[in-house]
Amino acid sequence: MAADSALLLSLVEEYVSGLQDSKAKDTARGVKDGQFTVLQLVEALGLSLTSSQTHTRARGVQLLSEVLHECYGGLTEREVEVLIAFYENRLKDHHAIIPPVLQGLRALTKCTALPPGSAVSMLRSLFQDVHVQSLMLAERACVYNMLINLMETREAELKGLGADFVFGFVQSMDGERDPRNLLLAFQVAKTIICRGYDLGKFTEELFEVTSCYFPIDFTPPPNDPHGITKEELIQMLRDVLTGTPLFAEFLLPLIIEKLDSDVQSSKLDSLQTLTACLSQYEHKDLAEFLEGLWASLRREVFQTTSEKIESAGLAALTALTSCLSRSVLNSDSEDSLCTFINLVLEDCKHHLSEPDLKLVWPSAKLLQAACSGSSRASHLVTAAVMPSLVEQYNNRTQCAHRRTLLEVVQRFIQAVKASPSTDNEESAFLAFRPSLCSMVFSALTENNDSLQITATSVLTSLAQQTGLLLDSDIELAVDHLTRLLLTGGGRQSQCVGALAALHPAAFITKLIPRLKNEMFSEPMKQDDDNDNKASEQQSHHAVRQRCLSALAAMSTQSSVVQESTPVLLEVLSSAHTGSVDFSVEEVVLACRSLQRIAEQVQDTEETGRCFHEIIIPRLLSLALQAALQDESSDRYSPSRGGGGPVRHRPCHQYFLLQATAHVGRTDGVEGCIYSSWMVTFPFYLTTLSPHTSSCSRFVSFEFAALFNVTVAFKVVTEACNVPPEAAGGIMEPVPDGLSAHGMCVLVTWQRGGASDGSPAVTAGGDELHLQPPTIVHLSGKVLRRPG
Repeated sequence: MAADSALLLSLVEEYVSGLQDSKAKDTARGVKDGQFTVLQLVEALGLSLTSSQTHTRARGVQLLSEVLHECYGGLTEREVEVLIAFYENRLKDHHAIIPPVLQGLRALTKCTALPPGSAVSMLRSLFQDVHVQSLMLAERACVYNMLINLMETREAELKGLGADFVFGFVQSMDGERDPRNLLLAFQVAKTIICRGYDLGKFTEELFEVTSCYFPIDFTPPPNDPHGITKEELIQMLRDVLTGTPLFAEFLLPLIIEKLDSDVQSSKLDSLQTLTACLSQYEHKDLAEFLEGLWASLRREVFQTTSEKIESAGLAALTALTSCLSRSVLNSDSEDSLCTFINLVLEDCKHHLSEPDLKLVWPSAKLLQAACSGSSRASHLVTAAVMPSLVEQYNNRTQCAHRRTLLEVVQRFIQAVKASPSTDNEESAFLAFRPSLCSMVFSALTENNDSLQITATSVLTSLAQQTGLLLDSDIELAVDHLTRLLLTGGGRQSQCVGALAALHPAAFITKLIPRLKNEMFSEPMKQDDDNDNKASEQQSHHAVRQRCLSALAAMSTQSSVVQESTPVLLEVLSSAHTGSVDFSVEEVVLACRSLQRIAEQVQDTEETGRCFHEIIIPRLLSLALQAALQDESSDRYSPSRGGGGPVRHRPCHQYFLLQATAHVGRTDGVEGCIYSSWMVTFPFYLTTLSPHTSSCSRFVSFEFAALFNVTVAFKVVTEACNVPPEAAGGIMEPVPDGLSAHGMCVLVTWQRGGASDGSPAVTAGGDELHLQPPTIVHLSGKVLRRPG
């Protein structure tokens, strides 16, 4: 024991007088190892701590604080109590002693054995005896970290201080300049606000001490090792300023003032801060500032020089409308939302009727942003502006003006769709449904592509809201879309897809049969005029391509897919047999349409069955038939030119046929082979060397997989009489009654180990295990499936 005491005294002496800083770690190690306690260290430091020399006292306190930094977790409550009393007393010492004292107190704030009431005692001493902003950067950071630690573990005690705690923090932070310490100070302020500390009469003081940094103006120095960004500071300060409605009376005038700035970053920060605070405020917090806020927002949109500023201004307007919409109306309260909407309408509505329509877009954007705030706001705005827009459209004769008005209407429809509403609430446009349909259908009959395109966009938006299109409207819309598809007017794909997803029956019964009939019809024959003949042929191919694209666009529902994909497969089959002249481009587009359908179709049991029982076998069948045709016959080849019709072999070995099979969730469904995968099938027909002198060739298809499911597929067929062993052991015996010429086997190779002892091969460094095969006949019939 005497030896330990001697060792401790030696360590103290060497640290304090010998200035050997490494002895602090040796001392801490001795405390951790139980050679001596922290209180014994305090006793050993006695003469150093009471020395008349400031430097000696500072070294003694520094040693104790460094040891506490390493050993605070093992302190008892009695030890912590003694140490707190010691450090609180030292806060009154010479200013040179304060830095190590604060380090020691910070270590004590992390103790789990902190006695009750000690947190309040520490902070009272700190706020009373230390002027924080006169300290160096590291010591100021130490104070902020003390506050953060105590707020995390002793919240109830600190709240017991009442507003005195807020006042003490305000005094500590006032004048802080370093961005590292500002992040810590903002964190303390945010906690005060978010956890409900009593601000008392110091609400304005807390706002002032933080808002003086708004908006943040900070450029990190080059190669800044601390990695502090302007965005971090902006977000942390924004969280403080927008965290409580108690700041509303101070923050809103400040934002209005900052929006007058010519600095773009200041405007953007102000608008984003306004949007953030409005989610916390109530209508009563805004009442006296509504006119000023509206004037600022209106100016930023009407006179904007930046898309970011305009977007932020519109977002703030939507948030403002949403905030006002949360007010609860009663007989003696003013309708804040209605008052504000009237302000917006007064300044914007008349621009929608001006002859030159110069200010129609900024006005429309402001009104649309107000619409998006709430369902009630959307009803107020649409009731006021829609009659005027309908009248304007009917009175205008120029297509450009009509198109502009239709685009404005579409934006309003989208804004209303974006506004919060209950499931059973009627659309704000329901009262204007007949007028809207009349506008759209009249525009679709105009001989102007841009107007037709806009009309189809409006039609799409109407279809996406419940109740705005009746069954008769859908029927009429399909008729118009069919006409446009066949005549080449407008761009219909998006509209076709949107309408078919919501109203599939009309497309199944009307559009698909009409498109099929058009694709399989032959162009009108021209007797002698070669130019007319070529033009007619080209026009017919263009119609076919639009029809193929439309079939893909409408096929998102399982019911539609079951009707559209057979048409696409028939195109491939007819091109293969030569019964109908389809060009290479049309065949490629048919394949890509199948691929698109597979990628977008809803994942259902019926879809999986359709792909596995119809589409995939038929595609394999077509590819195999083409590959097995005699090489010497007169067929299309890329070397002979690629633009003409495909008369015999659209899927021959020179041609890359792409189709994507989307395999839906098919657990327990007979006839569906795989579950929840999306598999891309690039069909590469590779002619291999004959395996025997009597064999013509051996054909292989390579398949790739998506979604990190590594699966290699091989489809093998024997052209003549290739024995199973020549096919690498993956062909199974041909079932009785069927010719081997016309069989293919769909084989799955699974990556990784297999416990069932299945055969394995190595490909690309991966071990692939053979899974049970599926046998497909040349006719497309699935003869056997796994299991």
